[in-house]
Amino acid sequence: MKIVIISSSLSKKSSSLVLGEFARQYLNEKNIDTEIIDLRNYDLPVCDGEETFDHPHVQSIKNILKTADAFIISTPIYNYDANSAIKNLIELSGNVWVDKIVGFLCSAGGQNSYMSILALANSMMLDFRCVIVPRFVYAAGSSFDDNKTIITDAKIKDRIIQLSDKLIQLTGFAAD
Repeated sequence: MKIVIISSSLSKKSSSLVLGEFARQYLNEKNIDTEIIDLRNYDLPVCDGEETFDHPHVQSIKNILKTADAFIISTPIYNYDANSAIKNLIELSGNVWVDKIVGFLCSAGGQNSYMSILALANSMMLDFRCVIVPRFVYAAGSSFDDNKTIITDAKIKDRIIQLSDKLIQLTGFAAD
């Protein structure tokens, strides 16, 4: 089983990456093959529905995504939605998402947008027939230290563990 974690924040101080790294560490302790994609390291073009699919950076990241049995998307929430970088990646990579198990780790400034990931989850279920792990993690700014480099909220850590365990379970069922 291989799980690819995608950190879609483009911020220099990415709390989304902190969430993703925590999940990766936990999954590695469970001997799960994981890879993390930090979108800050990829200069992806904006999807134009035509020529951008052949861009070398798109091909490079698609090759990684194709190896996944499941995904964890770790994304910031902006304006009551996942950031545009993850939506762009999904548009660029298309069918690699078909029939995959997907979990969400969300990082936001406040508490009010906790249901905002549903729009992306719904589109992934409809467009790609993804199975969405029903344990989203929503971490507000207060869940981290002042530098946004450490998760300080034990409940958030527990929820990441629960999401990871459920992702493993569902991915195992899908493989049978």
